[in-house]
Amino acid sequence: MAIYFYRINEVPYGVFSNFSAHPFTLDGLLWPTSEHYFQAQKFVGFPEHQEAIRLAATPMEAAEKGRERHRPLRPDWNAVRDEAMRRALAAKFAAHSELTELLLSTGNETLVEKTTTDYYWGCGTDGTGKNRLGELLMETRTGYQSE
Repeated sequence: MAIYFYRINEVPYGVFSNFSAHPFTLDGLLWPTSEHYFQAQKFVGFPEHQEAIRLAATPMEAAEKGRERHRPLRPDWNAVRDEAMRRALAAKFAAHSELTELLLSTGNETLVEKTTTDYYWGCGTDGTGKNRLGELLMETRTGYQSE
């Protein structure tokens, strides 16, 4: 059986979304959501762009700013994006014990970000996506299980 998540208002697993309002401190800064952190990492070396994303009013606004191609996307982004997400998830769950408890309560179930358009981070419309967010959440869960 798989556990699907996507929208933040879907109880209880919507909190696994990068849009969930679970702030954390990472790299010496407070990030409102893991989406804010992730999108800002696209522009390492350009603090003005990172700060504009960090201060975005909503995670959707952060995502939109992160996709603006007038901003100088780091050339190694595809190589480092999984690590950026891994760091964001680690900080988010470390800062919120209730999320860690929920993650652990999923046991060994497969976690799937059920998106219709994202075939990298989610499963996509037809379920053939890579589901990298789900995989990284399961990796995070495994780390907590082994503690």
